[in-house]
Amino acid sequence: MNPISKQFSSIEQVTGQYLKQKNVTSPSKTSDVSFEDVLRQQQQLKFSKHAAQRLESRNISLSEEQNARLEDGVEQAYAKGIKDSLVLVDSLAFIVNVPSKTVVTAMDQTETQSNTFTNIDGAVIM
Repeated sequence: MNPISKQFSSIEQVTGQYLKQKNVTSPSKTSDVSFEDVLRQQQQLKFSKHAAQRLESRNISLSEEQNARLEDGVEQAYAKGIKDSLVLVDSLAFIVNVPSKTVVTAMDQTETQSNTFTNIDGAVIM
């Protein structure tokens, strides 16, 4: 630095004085989780606390086949641009927030007496 004019004479001086170089090292430990596992976990359907409570209080249990059909229904809703969907699987009804892949509530046919669903912008029947 020129003390009279208080100017730096080169960019290297600025870099050296104000921008501290950090040693960038690669992580010494590699993760055992594959990209495919992370992707699958992100794509997995989630149940909100409310939906989980509804399933339990209404004694609703999903078979693996029903769960797969529910996930397929959510994928179809996503492909159509639906944000909040009613997904019907057999005699079960699910309200799903499609972008977050989260089941918001669940009910069976005996509890859909009025057959009125609000705050949805699409429906998928599986």
